Amino acid sequence: MLDAATKAQLASYLERISQPIEVVASLDDSQASSETQALLKDIAETSKLITVIESRDDTQRKPSFSINRPGESHGPRFAGLPMGHEFTSLILALLQVGGYPPKVEQAILEQIKSLDGDFEFEVYVSLTCHNCPDVVQALNLMAVQNPRIKTTMVEGGTFQDEVKERQIMGVPTVFLNGTQFGSGRMTLEEILAKIDTSGVEREAKKISAKAPFDVLIVGGGPAGAAAAVYAARKGIRTGIASERFGGQVLDTLGIENFISVKETEGPKFALALEEHVRHYEVDIMNLQRAKALVPGDGFIELQTESGATLKARTVILATGARWRNINVPGEKEFKNKGVAYCPHCDGPLFKGKRVAVIGGGNSGVEAAIDLAGIVGHVTLIEFDTKLRADEVLQRKLRSLANVTVVTNAQTTEITGTDKVNGLNYKDRSSGEAHRVELEGVFVQIGLVPNTDWLKGTLELSRHGEIVVDDRGQTSVPGVFAAGDATTVPFKQIIIAAGDGAKAALGAFDHLIRTTAPVEEQEAVAA
Repeated sequence: MLDAATKAQLASYLERISQPIEVVASLDDSQASSETQALLKDIAETSKLITVIESRDDTQRKPSFSINRPGESHGPRFAGLPMGHEFTSLILALLQVGGYPPKVEQAILEQIKSLDGDFEFEVYVSLTCHNCPDVVQALNLMAVQNPRIKTTMVEGGTFQDEVKERQIMGVPTVFLNGTQFGSGRMTLEEILAKIDTSGVEREAKKISAKAPFDVLIVGGGPAGAAAAVYAARKGIRTGIASERFGGQVLDTLGIENFISVKETEGPKFALALEEHVRHYEVDIMNLQRAKALVPGDGFIELQTESGATLKARTVILATGARWRNINVPGEKEFKNKGVAYCPHCDGPLFKGKRVAVIGGGNSGVEAAIDLAGIVGHVTLIEFDTKLRADEVLQRKLRSLANVTVVTNAQTTEITGTDKVNGLNYKDRSSGEAHRVELEGVFVQIGLVPNTDWLKGTLELSRHGEIVVDDRGQTSVPGVFAAGDATTVPFKQIIIAAGDGAKAALGAFDHLIRTTAPVEEQEAVAA
C-alpha cells in the first residue's frame, strides 16, 4: 500500500510514540477491506509499539479501524481508507494515542477533559477536501483526551449509501449523537464553543479584562497577519481579534502567485501565517466575531458577538471578504444540500451527476474544468454576454465534451425538495425561461466585503468596502484598514499582505504623533 519512501517517513514520525498502540480493524471480504488491511500491515511494520488486531464479526462499519491504548476503546476511528489529505490525520492520531503531546494550549486540553456528557461524532469527508482534516483532527484529539468522546471519520466515497441516506451534499459534515451538528470548516475552538457554551462566557470575561492595546487588529487573514508582524516588531502592545485565523485563505486550495512561495495550499499558508505571528508577542484572540466599533477620545472600543469588549489606541480593520451569494430562491434553503461554493471540497460527492457552475470569471471556469473530470455534465451559466476568464482557461473549457456554456443568462431559482433537483434561468436577450435538471450548483461569482457591522461608523463605498487613503487611514482618526475589505483594487493575497504592513506603519506613525508630550507635538508641528 505505502511506497518505501512513505514508509520510511512514517517510521521517522512514529519514533516519537512512547506508549503501546492497538489498532483494531473491522474488515470483510471487499476490495476496500483488503486495501485497509494492507495499509495497517505497513503501519505495524514501522513501529514495534503498534499491534494490529483484526475482527470480522463485529457490528462496526467495514472497513474501519480504531486506534486505542491497550484496554481502551474510545480512540479515533477511521471508516474507509484515510489517504489523500486525511493521511496526516491518521499520523497525528497515532502520535497522540501513542503519547506524543498535541500542540494545543493546556487550558483547551483541560476544557476537553472536563466536558460533561457522552459525545459520539461522525464526520463525513472526501479525500480531496482540504477543509476536512482540520475537523477530523480536532475531533480525534478530543477523543484521545476524553473517554466519553468518540469520533469516526467516514470517507464518503467508500460509504456512498450512507451519504445518500443522510443526504450529505457537502463536506465536511459532522453528526453528533445521530443529529447533524455542523458542516464546513470548524476549528477545535469552534467545536468546543458549540458544545460548551459556558466556556464562551468565561473566555469573553477573560478577554474583556485585558489591558488596552496600542494596536488592535480585527481579522486574521494575510492582511491582519502582516499588520500584526509589523506592529509587534515596533515593540508596541499588539492584539488580533479574529473569527478564524487564516480567513478566506483557509478555503483556497492552490496558491501559486505569492512571490518566493512557488506553490502551496491555503491551509498550509494560513498555518505559516499564524506561526509567523506567534513568533512575536502578539495576543491572538480567536472565535471573536466583531459586532461594533465605538470610536472615543483616547481609546477605540471593539465589541464582539461573544460579549467581549476590547480597547485600543489604534485599530486596523482586516476583516476580508466572503463568497458572494446569488440571492435567488433556493440558494439558502439548499446550502449543503446541493448548493456548494468549493468545487475542490464537494466535487467528489457529485461523481457522475449533473451540476451547474454559476460565474464565468476565472474562478467559475476553473471550477467547471475541475468538475468536468469528476461529474457527468457541467452547465456553466454566465450573466454577461461572454465569459470573463483568461483565454487560456476558456480554450481548455471549450475542449471538454461534457461542458455546456450558457451566456447572457440570469439565474432565477434553484429548485428541489429535500435536495437540489434543478436550476431555472432567464435568457436576458429574449426573456425566455429555461430549466436545467441537475443535482448540484456551485456558486462562483466573486466576493463581498465583511463590513456590514461597520455601517454608520465610518465611510464605506457603494460596494460596502472601507474607504482608505494611501496610508490605510479610514474616515475615523486612529482607525486603519487593509486587505479585501477595503477600496484597494485587485483582491490578491500578496496585495492584502502589503496593505497590512502599510496599515501597521500608518497606525504606528499615528501613535507616535498623537501620544507625544505637548511640547514635542508643537516642535514637530513647527
